[in-house]
Amino acid sequence: MTPAPTAPGTTWVVAGLGNPGPWFRRTRHNAGFLVVDRLAERHGARFRLRGLGHRVAEIEVDGRQVVLAKPQWFINLSGRPVAGLLRRYGVPAGRLLVVQDDLDFPFGAARLKHGGGPGGHNGVRSVSEVLGTRDYVRLRFGVGRPPKGQRVNDFVLKPFSAAEEAAVPALLDRCAEAAEAAETLVTRGLNRAQDALNVSAAG
Repeated sequence: MTPAPTAPGTTWVVAGLGNPGPWFRRTRHNAGFLVVDRLAERHGARFRLRGLGHRVAEIEVDGRQVVLAKPQWFINLSGRPVAGLLRRYGVPAGRLLVVQDDLDFPFGAARLKHGGGPGGHNGVRSVSEVLGTRDYVRLRFGVGRPPKGQRVNDFVLKPFSAAEEAAVPALLDRCAEAAEAAETLVTRGLNRAQDALNVSAAG
């Protein structure tokens, strides 16, 4: 089901999931933070701490307010700060975009999805449980699968490998494409945003 088209002036919340603190900054589990950072950069916005729950930057996309957020609770507890942000801005779940890391896609790939289960992602599970609904959009940013014999938790919480660090410029380009897809979602709807990501992946 596709969210209803937005009218000018309506507010969206884009919440990147990750873990706070410098140790986690270059880890796979913080891919959500990387994407919202890139979106803020595109608009010259800076994140500011709002209470203990989030770092927030407010931007405008084609006349619509977009609240970018990086919850400052650990990722498995993302639901409460995300729900608090929706209440603060009076935004329904249908205008929430959650940006997450995803093991099911290759490193740097990105896909948009409306609803659905958490697929093993505890941060997404927390958001759905606290909101009491899956009726929101997710941008799933690929981090690939762990090598054989390595635990998933160890894989997503470890810094990028040397080969991946060498690919960081390309990764940031993919973050920019994901950020552009988020803007398209806000202004033109889910189907157009999905098409935009598919075209960039094919290119």
